[in-house]
Amino acid sequence: MSAKRTSRDIRTANRYEVLRQIIARSPTSRQELAAATGLSLATVATLVGELLDLGMLTEVGFEDSAGGRPRGLVAVNASGGALIGVDIAETYVRVELFDLALNMLARADEDMRPGERHPEQVVGHVAAAVGSVVERARVEGSRVLGVGVSVPGQVDRDRGVCEYAHNWDWHDVPLLDLLAEHIAHPLYLDSPLRACAVAELWFGAARGRGDAVVVNLGTGVGAGLALGGGPHRGVSNSAGEWGHTTLVLDGRLCHCGNHGCVETYVGAPGIMLNLRELSPGSPLLHPEDQTATIDALARAAAAEDPVALKVLQDTGRYLGAGIADLVNLLNPEVVVLSSWVAAALGEPLLTEVRAAVERRALRRPFAATEIVLSPIPTDPVCLGAATFALEGALQPAGTPRRGTAQSADRTAPARGPAASPS
Repeated sequence: MSAKRTSRDIRTANRYEVLRQIIARSPTSRQELAAATGLSLATVATLVGELLDLGMLTEVGFEDSAGGRPRGLVAVNASGGALIGVDIAETYVRVELFDLALNMLARADEDMRPGERHPEQVVGHVAAAVGSVVERARVEGSRVLGVGVSVPGQVDRDRGVCEYAHNWDWHDVPLLDLLAEHIAHPLYLDSPLRACAVAELWFGAARGRGDAVVVNLGTGVGAGLALGGGPHRGVSNSAGEWGHTTLVLDGRLCHCGNHGCVETYVGAPGIMLNLRELSPGSPLLHPEDQTATIDALARAAAAEDPVALKVLQDTGRYLGAGIADLVNLLNPEVVVLSSWVAAALGEPLLTEVRAAVERRALRRPFAATEIVLSPIPTDPVCLGAATFALEGALQPAGTPRRGTAQSADRTAPARGPAASPS
């Protein structure tokens, strides 16, 4: 069970929220920040002072106020540090490096070959890509404030452990300890569900919304939940495992051991099975390549190929049934379709999903819910993971941070050329 929040936790959360608001509306005044966050002006002034001392903010002049003293404006000091977000997926590792305003400066991708699932192999890909983005962005290692890591499955973010990733059969893998052998920067772990939810809250379709569901469609499937304006984690950081709720009684066998899970019908392997069952010899099917199959389906659907259109219709019907349950249960303002499968299949899938949800959801909650594609142009998981690092960097002095015991000179990839800080 999660521990009671301490004053240190509250201080970190308040720093994080103030900085989030400044990133969203930079430049801004302390008075505007107090109104946006609900914190007192005195508290905001203290927190802004701390962020100025940390080099994360800068004073940028004044604005006139109605009949009063000019208000001082603050903005994010974009060059005051760098953040790295890591998206570990079943078929690839993607790493992006951001400045403090969360503008992407560099990206590196590593493909994961079929069967490449051992923790040491995954760690090698991550370390190589982290070294690559630091080198490409010409960032000194000392300026990297942290590395946020997103990994599929159930994670214990406090211990840095991947407790269970069913697609790889991982159990209690000490992922951050393994990464710390190769990466000297502070490391922070969470799931892609949380990463996508935070990315949408900060920069996407959930911005300014109190209650949102971010449906992550990739090899695996889940739902990042934002309730009451912030990510909902659940008592064991496991909230959002919607992909393992039952869609079809006694349906397809899932990696988790159950039958008929949502994931088995709308995750990339499930969509491939939808195609195989409809047209076993279809040239759209690339049995060993999920990405190639989904891309082929998208192109064929755009060309109005009847098989591709039927696969999209069936997939949208399954997905819509699952999302209708979320709409009825959570009554969100917005449901966002995110991750690479949603991006590839795009508007045709969205159209089918909206129609299916309208048929199945209750009228009142459906009328209050928008269903949209993620508008974030970069990888939302990397962006969200970078905010894990930002949150960690905002912790008060003296908080232990994994990875900081090592020399920054050791920030070299596990394989390939070493990063050369400028």
